[in-house]
Amino acid sequence: MPELSLQVMTEADIDAVVPLFIEHNNKYEDCQYTHEKAYKRIHQVWNREDSLCMVLTCEGQIIGFVTGFFEQYDDLTVYDLWEIMVSHDRQGQGLGARFMEMIEDKVKKRGASMIQLISVNDEMHHHFYGKLGYGNCSNLVLKSKFLE
Repeated sequence: MPELSLQVMTEADIDAVVPLFIEHNNKYEDCQYTHEKAYKRIHQVWNREDSLCMVLTCEGQIIGFVTGFFEQYDDLTVYDLWEIMVSHDRQGQGLGARFMEMIEDKVKKRGASMIQLISVNDEMHHHFYGKLGYGNCSNLVLKSKFLE
């Protein structure tokens, strides 16, 4: 297994992870992100109060990233995992699972007792998160409305 390193994302790192974001979303999620829109989406979370955004490196090269932030509730602190990606040429090697374990360890040490995320509702995502012990939330439902 290659040696992985997790580092806090700097503002300069955002430009380095935008191509990963665009490749994944435009090629595999049928999105149409531009560099400007992808940068803004990542920067919005990076710049948020109590954010924890990190890059995953292997042999000095950024191969993945995570964005998220801590939320305080009355009875617990939650890490809202907003985006997580591993370069497609590195997928299928167990790196995503190792990355999630590293994130879980990092946010637990920072006081979180839960990680929550919104996932694409497809078999690939159900399988990946399910094998890591993530289940569907039964007490909340995502609501949305298109504005005309």
